[in-house]
Amino acid sequence: MALSRRGTGVRTTTHAFWSQVHPVFMLPPLAASLFGAILARDVVPSLAAVHVVAMFAAVYTAHVKDGYVDFHVRGEDDDHPLTERGCRVGLALSTTVFAACVVFLGVAVDLVAVALTVPTWLIAYHHAPQLDTNPLTATTGYPLGISLSLLGGFYVQAEAFAAVPIGFAVVFLVLLSGVKVIDDAQDYDYDRSIEKRTVAVTVGPTRAYDVAYGLMATALLAVVAFAVARVFPPSSALAALAFAAVAAVARRAEPDLATMLLIRGAYVFLAILVAAVWFEPLVGTA
Repeated sequence: MALSRRGTGVRTTTHAFWSQVHPVFMLPPLAASLFGAILARDVVPSLAAVHVVAMFAAVYTAHVKDGYVDFHVRGEDDDHPLTERGCRVGLALSTTVFAACVVFLGVAVDLVAVALTVPTWLIAYHHAPQLDTNPLTATTGYPLGISLSLLGGFYVQAEAFAAVPIGFAVVFLVLLSGVKVIDDAQDYDYDRSIEKRTVAVTVGPTRAYDVAYGLMATALLAVVAFAVARVFPPSSALAALAFAAVAAVARRAEPDLATMLLIRGAYVFLAILVAAVWFEPLVGTA
């Protein structure tokens, strides 16, 4: 049986599987893993690479499962490149890769590393159709995965917890939850028609925007407060200012454009934080 709905052959099938790699949503969890490793200072490349691959496999699982549910089960999407069998094969492959990474981390690090990694796959696999129908879990699932990716990336290097990575994980959870509320607002009309209870459907689009920007403002103020308290590097406050500028523009845009701006603003936010952490010793000795 064919794995691709576009036809048969190695090239067509490979292209169908590769289509489930969505860089816009794939890169943040991978970057968060590496950011966590950087926070640990002494990076073991092999451990960092395995954790990144595990995060890739988890997010790939989410994309395949979400596409399967939206097209083959719910009939929401107009098209999908994989057949039902193709989706099942994709899920099996990504889960196998993830499991292999988890076993490696369990042996090379410890069971705490496993406990921080496994929930990312559980969130990914159960996002649709279980978690995406509740306003709380639909909003926080992806941000929580990124926060766990950051914490896991740190732990597999340091084999310990620390205030800085925990603080950053909380900031990303709150900030990206705000972005996710805006993202979900794009589908308000359709989600309402099928009784899919996102924040926008639950409280209305106007109040959803207030909730979203309230969450983002809270996260940015937390970054500034941590920077002033010198829990975070002082220059990390620049990341909050940069994202705030993007959010101010996005506030006046439609949900689809606002989401695009905010996601890219999150990239800038993370990049500045990485630079702040990377050069913190130079700042401290200046």
